[in-house]
Amino acid sequence: MNDKIETTGPLRGIRILDLSRILAAPLATQLLGDLGAEVIKVERPGVGDDSRQYGPPFFGEPSDRNSGFYLSANRNKQSITVDHSDPRGAALIRELAGSSDVLVENFRTGVLAKYGLDFESLRQHNPRLVYCSVTGFGQDGPYAMRAGYDGVFQAMSGMMSVSGIPDGEPGAGPMKVGVSMVDVLAGLYTSTAILAALRHRDRTDEGQHIDVSLLDCGVASLSHYVQNYLVSGVQAPRRGNGGFGGIPSQAFRCSDGNDIFVVASTPKQFSGLAAALGGPELVDDPRFATVSARIENRDFVLEVLSKIFVTEPVDYWVEKLEAADVPCSPVNSMKEVFDNPQVQHRQLLRRTEEDGLALVGNPIRFSESPVTTYRVPPRLGEHTDAVLRDYLSMSQDEINALRADEVI
Repeated sequence: MNDKIETTGPLRGIRILDLSRILAAPLATQLLGDLGAEVIKVERPGVGDDSRQYGPPFFGEPSDRNSGFYLSANRNKQSITVDHSDPRGAALIRELAGSSDVLVENFRTGVLAKYGLDFESLRQHNPRLVYCSVTGFGQDGPYAMRAGYDGVFQAMSGMMSVSGIPDGEPGAGPMKVGVSMVDVLAGLYTSTAILAALRHRDRTDEGQHIDVSLLDCGVASLSHYVQNYLVSGVQAPRRGNGGFGGIPSQAFRCSDGNDIFVVASTPKQFSGLAAALGGPELVDDPRFATVSARIENRDFVLEVLSKIFVTEPVDYWVEKLEAADVPCSPVNSMKEVFDNPQVQHRQLLRRTEEDGLALVGNPIRFSESPVTTYRVPPRLGEHTDAVLRDYLSMSQDEINALRADEVI
């Protein structure tokens, strides 16, 4: 197969050595790979990224399959296998880092220092290296040595405390967000930080160490929830499927058992909602008259609206509310998402050139340097020989000897 992957996009010419696994950091490097960076994923020989086995579902032949989880965060990358715990393997990684722009890792704090692969060691060979560590709790502090996963950080960050069914209702209690939200947000924070560090390097010719903590990202992501607490000292109540601002910003059950999410928080939107729903109290009752009145009488307002929405099916209400310019949507299944005409128009469903694997497209649109390349996530060690040969000028005999010794 093609030994060297050519890239396009705004980050063309940037090389990233990716020592990360699972989700948060791999998402960051995938995003940068989408934007044209050359990403070399370094994995353990014979094992690879743990997430390769996070299935079913799997894609591929039984002897060479990968989980959907792995496929979600590893497109547009090359894969090499190197045992970093072997001195010869560590030396290979150091040499690759010497010609890389960025190194991303998510080992526990201090682990890579044992092999001379920490920032202070590698900057001696490449002072322009941007070295990014993504860990659960950061590089310092009383929890720095702890392991952690997304659900732990949703709980610890306070995210779960503002998610879930409100007190006093059946099933009340905190609830984890369905998607691994802290992982995803940490991946976005990480990619932004790397781009900023590269810009800093452009000006100063110096690299630096980026310390990303999933706990930090979880707390920071609470946005207006945490800021309202800092201003008032009052814990935000859980709203279930309701929003935090104006009323309504809520899911309502319809007569066919499907749900519709409706936002009508401005005076103009609520006027359109009232006209579409046709309930006289929505116009005449002072409890509906202003944004503040609706917030103050939240429970009553939502009860009245719920009784109206349950009288007709979801498609009926979507048509009525869209005609009134009221923001709304049915609560879509995955199939309904990809059947949606706007999603189809924006080409969010993509397929790899090699084997037609379906992937979610990169959501960013560039006018001059569009994201056009979607390469299938690599097989374990697929590019080991090519990378060692092309970037480290190793002979095939040298490569074969390392493989025989299980270094690669």
